[in-house]
Amino acid sequence: MPFGIDLGAPINTALLLANIYFAQGIIFPKVSPPSVTPTDYKQSYSWMPKSHPPTVIFETFTPKTLAKYDGRDGGRVLLAIKGMVFDVTAGKSFYGPDGPYGNFAGRDASRGMAKQSFDVDMLTPLDQPLDKLEGLSNSEIDNMNGWIDFFSHKYLVCGKLVENTD
Repeated sequence: MPFGIDLGAPINTALLLANIYFAQGIIFPKVSPPSVTPTDYKQSYSWMPKSHPPTVIFETFTPKTLAKYDGRDGGRVLLAIKGMVFDVTAGKSFYGPDGPYGNFAGRDASRGMAKQSFDVDMLTPLDQPLDKLEGLSNSEIDNMNGWIDFFSHKYLVCGKLVENTD
């Protein structure tokens, strides 16, 4: 007989269980989460874009077809490094038209990233064959591969870059 209660009587057992049930409600009250509307969510995360363009499905690009993804007029921003095309739209402030890496938008950025140069002469003209990346030093190739690693962990690979077909 714990606490001097005869649990053999059904009424005593029922009263004990009722007391335990109500006591646990007092000791461990249910806390309902605050109601958050989608508007509240966007306001509390003002850094998030208001909308995001639809995802680009993995496809094959040529320098000419990649060029239209330069981020102008609110469009997507894609760039290629060593044949891999990355969707860097989320980093538009860096890779878009007005960003510090903006000249790489819609282009093959391999040589520029390897040499850490934003000069326009690092870009292969759109109607020329792809840059074979000849003449790069081992440290420049390592640097380019570092950029590929960085982009691979931060952005989606959305395609591959191949030679122009016309």
